[in-house]
Amino acid sequence: MPFKILFMGTPDFSVPSLEALHAAGHHIVLAVTQPDRPKGRGRKLEPPPVKMAAERLSVAVIQPDTLRDEKILQILKASAADFFIVVAFGHLLREAILNMPKRACINVHASLLPKYRGPAPIQWAVINGDRETGITTMLMDKGLDTGDMLMTAREVIADDDTAGSLHDRLAQRGAELLVRTLEAFADGTIRRSPQDHTRATYAPLLKKTDGLIDWKKPAARIEPFVRGMCPWPGAFTFWKNLRLKIFKTEVAAMPTAATPGTVLDGGPERLTVATGDGALRILEIQSASGSRLPVAEFLRGCRIAPGDSLT
Repeated sequence: MPFKILFMGTPDFSVPSLEALHAAGHHIVLAVTQPDRPKGRGRKLEPPPVKMAAERLSVAVIQPDTLRDEKILQILKASAADFFIVVAFGHLLREAILNMPKRACINVHASLLPKYRGPAPIQWAVINGDRETGITTMLMDKGLDTGDMLMTAREVIADDDTAGSLHDRLAQRGAELLVRTLEAFADGTIRRSPQDHTRATYAPLLKKTDGLIDWKKPAARIEPFVRGMCPWPGAFTFWKNLRLKIFKTEVAAMPTAATPGTVLDGGPERLTVATGDGALRILEIQSASGSRLPVAEFLRGCRIAPGDSLT
Protein backbone atom coordinates (compact mmCIF):
# COMPACT_ATOMS: atom_id res chain seq x y z
CA MET A 1 0.00 0.00 0.00
CA PRO A 2 1.69 3.22 -1.10
CA PHE A 3 1.53 6.18 1.25
CA LYS A 4 1.68 9.91 0.61
CA ILE A 5 4.98 11.08 2.11
CA LEU A 6 6.50 14.43 3.03
CA PHE A 7 10.23 13.86 3.50
CA MET A 8 12.51 15.97 5.71
CA GLY A 9 16.27 15.43 5.59
CA THR A 10 19.53 17.12 4.72
CA PRO A 11 22.89 15.22 4.66
CA ASP A 12 24.18 12.11 2.90
CA PHE A 13 22.72 9.92 5.66
CA SER A 14 19.20 10.91 4.58
CA VAL A 15 19.56 10.07 0.89
CA PRO A 16 19.21 6.24 1.00
CA SER A 17 15.94 6.62 2.92
CA LEU A 18 14.54 9.04 0.34
CA GLU A 19 15.61 6.74 -2.49
CA ALA A 20 14.17 3.65 -0.76
CA LEU A 21 10.78 5.31 -0.26
CA HIS A 22 10.71 6.25 -3.93
CA ALA A 23 11.75 2.75 -5.03
CA ALA A 24 9.06 1.19 -2.80
CA GLY A 25 6.40 3.11 -4.71
CA HIS A 26 5.44 5.67 -2.09
CA HIS A 27 4.28 9.05 -3.39
CA ILE A 28 6.77 11.63 -2.12
CA VAL A 29 4.86 14.88 -2.44
CA LEU A 30 7.60 17.16 -1.11
CA ALA A 31 11.17 17.10 0.19
CA VAL A 32 12.07 19.68 2.83
CA THR A 33 15.77 20.34 3.38
CA GLN A 34 18.21 22.97 4.63
CA PRO A 35 19.26 25.94 2.45
CA ASP A 36 22.35 25.75 0.23
CA ARG A 37 25.52 26.47 2.25
CA PRO A 38 28.96 27.82 1.30
CA LYS A 39 31.58 25.07 1.14
CA GLY A 40 35.30 24.75 0.55
CA ARG A 41 37.96 27.40 0.25
CA GLY A 42 36.03 29.27 -2.41
CA ARG A 43 32.93 29.37 -0.19
CA LYS A 44 30.80 28.46 -3.18
CA LEU A 45 27.15 27.70 -2.40
CA GLU A 46 26.45 23.97 -2.55
CA PRO A 47 23.07 22.24 -2.31
CA PRO A 48 22.52 19.65 0.43
CA PRO A 49 22.58 16.00 -0.67
CA VAL A 50 18.82 15.59 -0.18
CA LYS A 51 18.10 18.44 -2.58
CA MET A 52 20.26 16.83 -5.26
CA ALA A 53 18.65 13.42 -4.70
CA ALA A 54 15.13 14.87 -4.75
CA GLU A 55 15.78 16.67 -8.02
CA ARG A 56 17.17 13.44 -9.48
CA LEU A 57 13.92 11.69 -8.49
CA SER A 58 11.75 14.59 -9.77
CA VAL A 59 10.51 15.34 -6.25
CA ALA A 60 9.56 18.94 -5.43
CA VAL A 61 11.94 20.60 -2.92
CA ILE A 62 11.70 23.54 -0.53
CA GLN A 63 14.57 24.92 1.57
CA PRO A 64 13.17 27.12 4.33
CA ASP A 65 15.45 29.07 6.66
CA THR A 66 12.93 28.45 9.43
CA LEU A 67 9.85 26.31 10.04
CA ARG A 68 8.14 29.17 11.88
CA ASP A 69 7.18 31.06 8.74
CA GLU A 70 3.42 30.95 8.23
CA LYS A 71 3.78 30.41 4.48
CA ILE A 72 6.00 27.37 5.08
CA LEU A 73 3.55 25.96 7.61
CA GLN A 74 0.75 26.31 5.07
CA ILE A 75 2.83 24.45 2.47
CA LEU A 76 3.50 21.61 4.91
CA LYS A 77 -0.15 21.37 5.86
CA ALA A 78 -1.34 21.54 2.25
CA SER A 79 0.75 18.47 1.41
CA ALA A 80 -1.98 16.37 3.09
CA ALA A 81 0.65 13.67 3.66
CA ASP A 82 -0.05 10.41 5.45
CA PHE A 83 3.41 10.53 7.03
CA PHE A 84 6.11 13.10 7.63
CA ILE A 85 9.38 11.13 7.45
CA VAL A 86 12.34 12.82 9.16
CA VAL A 87 15.91 11.59 8.64
CA ALA A 88 18.73 13.83 9.93
CA PHE A 89 16.86 17.00 9.02
CA GLY A 90 18.58 19.32 11.48
CA HIS A 91 15.53 21.01 13.05
CA LEU A 92 13.33 20.05 15.98
CA LEU A 93 9.68 20.00 14.91
CA ARG A 94 7.09 21.94 16.90
CA GLU A 95 3.90 20.25 18.02
CA ALA A 96 1.89 22.10 15.37
CA ILE A 97 3.95 20.38 12.66
CA LEU A 98 3.96 17.01 14.41
CA ASN A 99 0.15 17.05 14.28
CA MET A 100 -0.07 17.77 10.53
CA PRO A 101 0.27 14.33 8.90
CA LYS A 102 -2.77 12.06 8.75
CA ARG A 103 -0.96 9.10 10.31
CA ALA A 104 2.28 10.06 12.07
CA CYS A 105 5.70 11.72 12.03
CA ILE A 106 8.39 9.03 11.87
CA ASN A 107 12.08 9.56 12.56
CA VAL A 108 14.99 7.31 11.55
CA HIS A 109 17.67 7.52 14.26
CA ALA A 110 21.16 5.97 14.07
CA SER A 111 21.29 4.26 17.46
CA LEU A 112 19.45 1.72 19.55
CA LEU A 113 17.36 4.13 21.56
CA PRO A 114 17.28 5.30 24.30
CA LYS A 115 21.08 5.12 23.97
CA TYR A 116 22.73 8.01 22.14
CA ARG A 117 19.91 10.45 21.67
CA GLY A 118 21.06 13.58 19.91
CA PRO A 119 22.95 14.67 16.79
CA ALA A 120 26.10 12.48 16.77
CA PRO A 121 25.16 8.89 17.73
CA ILE A 122 27.40 7.21 15.15
CA GLN A 123 30.59 9.01 16.17
CA TRP A 124 30.05 8.48 19.89
CA ALA A 125 29.33 4.75 19.48
CA VAL A 126 32.76 4.35 17.83
CA ILE A 127 34.57 6.76 20.19
CA ASN A 128 33.27 4.87 23.23
CA GLY A 129 34.42 1.52 21.86
CA ASP A 130 30.95 0.01 21.59
CA ARG A 131 30.73 -3.38 19.90
CA GLU A 132 27.21 -2.84 18.60
CA THR A 133 24.84 -0.09 17.57
CA GLY A 134 21.88 0.09 15.21
CA ILE A 135 18.89 1.93 13.83
CA THR A 136 15.60 2.85 15.46
CA THR A 137 12.45 4.04 13.74
CA MET A 138 10.33 6.02 16.17
CA LEU A 139 7.22 8.13 16.45
CA MET A 140 8.21 11.73 16.95
CA ASP A 141 7.11 13.88 19.86
CA LYS A 142 8.22 17.34 20.95
CA GLY A 143 11.26 15.97 22.82
CA LEU A 144 14.70 15.19 21.36
CA ASP A 145 14.55 11.55 20.23
CA THR A 146 12.17 10.69 23.07
CA GLY A 147 9.20 9.25 21.15
CA ASP A 148 7.90 5.69 21.18
CA MET A 149 10.01 3.18 19.26
CA LEU A 150 8.58 1.28 16.31
CA MET A 151 11.30 -1.02 14.93
CA THR A 152 15.03 -1.58 15.49
CA ALA A 153 17.89 -3.14 13.54
CA ARG A 154 21.23 -4.05 15.11
CA GLU A 155 24.63 -3.47 13.50
CA VAL A 156 27.99 -4.82 14.68
CA ILE A 157 30.81 -2.29 14.97
CA ALA A 158 33.94 -3.85 13.47
CA ASP A 159 37.40 -3.37 14.96
CA ASP A 160 38.43 -1.22 12.00
CA ASP A 161 35.19 0.76 11.62
CA THR A 162 35.46 4.50 11.42
CA ALA A 163 32.51 6.81 11.96
CA GLY A 164 32.49 7.15 8.17
CA SER A 165 32.28 3.45 7.32
CA LEU A 166 29.67 2.84 10.02
CA HIS A 167 27.69 5.87 8.81
CA ASP A 168 27.43 4.41 5.31
CA ARG A 169 26.17 1.02 6.52
CA LEU A 170 23.69 2.55 8.94
CA ALA A 171 22.32 4.85 6.25
CA GLN A 172 21.43 1.77 4.19
CA ARG A 173 20.09 -0.14 7.20
CA GLY A 174 17.96 2.87 8.12
CA ALA A 175 16.47 3.00 4.64
CA GLU A 176 15.60 -0.70 4.75
CA LEU A 177 14.09 -0.43 8.22
CA LEU A 178 12.03 2.61 7.22
CA VAL A 179 10.44 0.73 4.32
CA ARG A 180 9.70 -2.22 6.61
CA THR A 181 8.17 0.14 9.17
CA LEU A 182 5.76 1.57 6.60
CA GLU A 183 4.90 -1.95 5.44
CA ALA A 184 3.95 -2.79 9.04
CA PHE A 185 1.73 0.29 9.15
CA ALA A 186 0.09 -0.82 5.90
CA ASP A 187 -0.71 -4.34 7.10
CA GLY A 188 -1.66 -3.28 10.63
CA THR A 189 1.15 -5.14 12.42
CA ILE A 190 3.08 -2.09 13.67
CA ARG A 191 3.69 -1.93 17.43
CA ARG A 192 4.95 0.99 19.49
CA SER A 193 7.18 0.67 22.57
CA PRO A 194 7.82 3.51 25.03
CA GLN A 195 11.49 4.28 25.70
CA ASP A 196 12.96 3.69 29.13
CA HIS A 197 13.98 7.29 29.83
CA THR A 198 16.07 6.25 32.86
CA ARG A 199 18.50 4.52 30.47
CA ALA A 200 18.84 7.42 28.05
CA THR A 201 22.26 8.77 27.07
CA TYR A 202 23.11 11.76 24.91
CA ALA A 203 25.43 12.06 21.89
CA PRO A 204 26.35 15.76 21.65
CA LEU A 205 27.33 17.46 18.41
CA LEU A 206 31.08 17.40 17.78
CA LYS A 207 33.16 20.52 17.16
CA LYS A 208 36.49 20.80 15.33
CA THR A 209 38.31 21.28 18.62
CA ASP A 210 36.92 17.98 19.97
CA GLY A 211 39.39 16.07 17.79
CA LEU A 212 42.41 17.01 19.93
CA ILE A 213 44.04 13.80 21.21
CA ASP A 214 44.58 13.56 24.95
CA TRP A 215 47.71 11.41 25.25
CA LYS A 216 47.09 10.97 28.99
CA LYS A 217 44.24 8.60 28.16
CA PRO A 218 44.97 4.87 27.70
CA ALA A 219 46.01 3.71 24.24
CA ALA A 220 42.96 1.44 24.16
CA ARG A 221 40.75 4.53 24.49
CA ILE A 222 42.62 6.74 22.03
CA GLU A 223 42.49 4.16 19.22
CA PRO A 224 38.65 4.13 18.93
CA PHE A 225 38.64 7.90 19.51
CA VAL A 226 40.70 8.34 16.32
CA ARG A 227 38.31 6.09 14.37
CA GLY A 228 35.26 7.88 15.76
CA MET A 229 36.64 11.24 14.68
CA CYS A 230 37.21 10.04 11.10
CA PRO A 231 36.33 11.60 8.68
CA TRP A 232 35.06 14.60 10.69
CA PRO A 233 36.14 16.52 12.70
CA GLY A 234 39.36 14.50 12.54
CA ALA A 235 41.70 13.52 15.37
CA PHE A 236 44.78 15.72 15.66
CA THR A 237 47.83 16.52 17.75
CA PHE A 238 50.72 19.00 17.65
CA TRP A 239 54.45 18.48 17.11
CA LYS A 240 56.67 21.57 17.37
CA ASN A 241 53.61 23.76 16.71
CA LEU A 242 52.82 21.76 13.56
CA ARG A 243 49.27 20.41 13.49
CA LEU A 244 49.18 16.73 12.58
CA LYS A 245 45.95 14.99 11.67
CA ILE A 246 45.82 11.32 12.68
CA PHE A 247 43.64 8.93 10.66
CA LYS A 248 44.60 5.42 11.72
CA THR A 249 46.34 3.92 14.75
CA GLU A 250 46.81 0.64 16.58
CA VAL A 251 47.57 -0.24 20.17
CA ALA A 252 51.26 -1.20 20.41
CA ALA A 253 52.50 -4.05 22.57
CA MET A 254 55.13 -1.82 24.11
CA PRO A 255 54.97 -1.24 27.89
CA THR A 256 56.25 2.19 28.76
CA ALA A 257 56.71 4.51 31.72
CA ALA A 258 57.41 7.51 29.48
CA THR A 259 55.47 10.75 29.80
CA PRO A 260 52.24 10.60 27.73
CA GLY A 261 52.82 12.12 24.30
CA THR A 262 56.50 11.14 24.17
CA VAL A 263 57.64 9.62 20.86
CA LEU A 264 59.10 6.18 21.61
CA ASP A 265 60.34 5.42 18.11
CA GLY A 266 60.39 7.86 15.24
CA GLY A 267 61.36 6.28 11.98
CA PRO A 268 62.44 5.42 9.54
CA GLU A 269 59.10 3.63 9.24
CA ARG A 270 57.41 3.63 12.65
CA LEU A 271 55.93 6.25 14.93
CA THR A 272 54.90 5.04 18.37
CA VAL A 273 53.72 7.34 21.14
CA ALA A 274 53.46 6.84 24.90
CA THR A 275 49.99 7.24 26.40
CA GLY A 276 48.56 7.25 29.89
CA ASP A 277 48.46 3.46 29.73
CA GLY A 278 50.51 1.68 27.07
CA ALA A 279 51.58 2.97 23.67
CA LEU A 280 49.88 3.84 20.40
CA ARG A 281 51.34 3.29 16.95
CA ILE A 282 50.33 5.87 14.32
CA LEU A 283 49.69 4.31 10.91
CA GLU A 284 48.23 7.12 8.77
CA ILE A 285 48.94 10.81 9.22
CA GLN A 286 48.67 14.19 7.50
CA SER A 287 50.33 17.53 8.08
CA ALA A 288 48.39 20.78 7.79
CA SER A 289 49.63 21.43 4.26
CA GLY A 290 50.09 17.86 3.06
CA SER A 291 48.18 14.77 1.99
CA ARG A 292 47.02 11.79 4.01
CA LEU A 293 49.94 9.34 3.98
CA PRO A 294 51.09 6.03 5.45
CA VAL A 295 53.36 6.92 8.33
CA ALA A 296 56.49 5.48 6.66
CA GLU A 297 56.02 7.75 3.66
CA PHE A 298 55.27 10.74 5.91
CA LEU A 299 58.44 10.19 7.96
CA ARG A 300 60.62 10.28 4.85
CA GLY A 301 59.79 13.98 4.56
CA CYS A 302 59.29 14.87 8.23
CA ARG A 303 61.77 13.54 10.77
CA ILE A 304 60.07 13.02 14.15
CA ALA A 305 62.68 11.70 16.56
CA PRO A 306 62.42 9.50 19.67
CA GLY A 307 62.04 11.72 22.70
CA ASP A 308 60.06 14.36 20.80
CA SER A 309 56.76 15.31 22.36
CA LEU A 310 53.28 15.35 20.83
CA THR A 311 50.98 17.75 22.62
